Amino acid sequence: MTISQKIAAGVGAIGASMLLAVPAWANNAAATVADAVAEAAPAAAAAFTPTADMVNKGDTTWMMISAALVLMMSVPGLALFYGGLVRTKNMLSVLMQVLMIVCVASLIWVTYGYSLAFTAGSGATAPFVGGFSKAFLSGVDASSLAATFSNGVYIPEYAYICFQMTFACITPALIVGAFAERVKFTPLILFVVAWLTIVYFPMAHMVWYWAGPDFLPNQPGDYGYLYGLGALDFAGGTVVHINAGIAGLAGCLVIGKRIGFNKEPMPPHSLTMTMIGASLLWVGWFGFNAGSNLESNGVTTVAFINTYVATAAAAVAWAVIEQIVHKKPSLLGAATGAVAGLVAITPASGFAAPMTSIVLGFVASIVCFFFVTTVKSKLKYDDSLDVFGVHCVGGIIGALGTAIVADPALGGQGWFDYTVTPAIPGAYDMGAQLLTQIKAVAITLVWSGGISALLFFILDKTIGLRPSAEVEQEGLDLAEHGERAYNY
Repeated sequence: MTISQKIAAGVGAIGASMLLAVPAWANNAAATVADAVAEAAPAAAAAFTPTADMVNKGDTTWMMISAALVLMMSVPGLALFYGGLVRTKNMLSVLMQVLMIVCVASLIWVTYGYSLAFTAGSGATAPFVGGFSKAFLSGVDASSLAATFSNGVYIPEYAYICFQMTFACITPALIVGAFAERVKFTPLILFVVAWLTIVYFPMAHMVWYWAGPDFLPNQPGDYGYLYGLGALDFAGGTVVHINAGIAGLAGCLVIGKRIGFNKEPMPPHSLTMTMIGASLLWVGWFGFNAGSNLESNGVTTVAFINTYVATAAAAVAWAVIEQIVHKKPSLLGAATGAVAGLVAITPASGFAAPMTSIVLGFVASIVCFFFVTTVKSKLKYDDSLDVFGVHCVGGIIGALGTAIVADPALGGQGWFDYTVTPAIPGAYDMGAQLLTQIKAVAITLVWSGGISALLFFILDKTIGLRPSAEVEQEGLDLAEHGERAYNY
């Protein structure tokens, strides 16, 4: 059995066992919500219509700033972070891949992506994917509104569309780091189009779609599957990081190792550029996490400070580990640790407290270091820029850790019961929440990992994913794009 077959079989077995292990409590969550609604929903909510006076200019401003910050994470942040890590002959190709993924994803989002992710579906598929009622942004204009997490508080729908669009852009862009330096441009873009449609939009719908606090009491079934189970994902641990990380692993296994992997040195060509990219990611991540509150209020500040301190803790932890193991803390390690901390705090950012966020950052950094060094070395898979080791593994740590740090007994925010109006804090059960988080992680791994592997396999066997050996050795910059990143 090959390494890829072993890993695929292991992921499948783990996912199946996790799914079977979840108790009836999680499976019956939707019925519990429906029962609560039947008892508590006010009749007036049925005729509720949001009005323009429910929109706050401060909230709107913050959401537009957050959207710009998350776009900055992709271009130039992620592009520079990845670009600095590859060899000189492939620098331009990485920049081009990230830039074009952002552009293509943006066009798909406004064409049909937003509708599939954030509208009500129909029939048996409704919990898993939306419909086409807002395809081409039909029915959306300057006066249409989107719900937040507070009763009677709304933002312009265009602001929400722009904010969520930036998430749809950066998620597939993260994937390319797993097989950087050995993939053809056109098949990659075709993969992104298919992956967004079949994997990302359904995941976003399952985790984040719901009717809103003013509508949920009388629309108990109007939410995504994982939202209905009670899974907590404040800003994208499952939707973005685990989703992209496991897809990256599938891609690097299907495409195979770089020529000369583990036989010749492949050092980053510009750690200076990587540092700039990592810094832009950190700054942009405040929009990513704090913006996910959809308002500018106290919880926004919670997500902001948690994002700040968890990242700092993770960077310090990685540097300390390297000092112990290698006797020298590296800039690459510190930057990688910072990103691992950002990934881990993402799902917990609006639920944790600052001190528990620091602990989560430390833990994630230690576990990711182990995967990036020991596990990767043992299994010999060529995850070029450690997308799986940082984003998937860090995302899993964050998703599971959310169940712990969200506990009000530890200073967490808990969860709110939106089946009553106004919403009230719900009773928190850490053990039950952890089981729900495990199920959300398992579904993401199986769904994204399985479909991604299939998409890569089909593309590889039809039009081909990998350039010729000659092209790979020459570098993708000239062969794929006819230009170099550097002309000296």
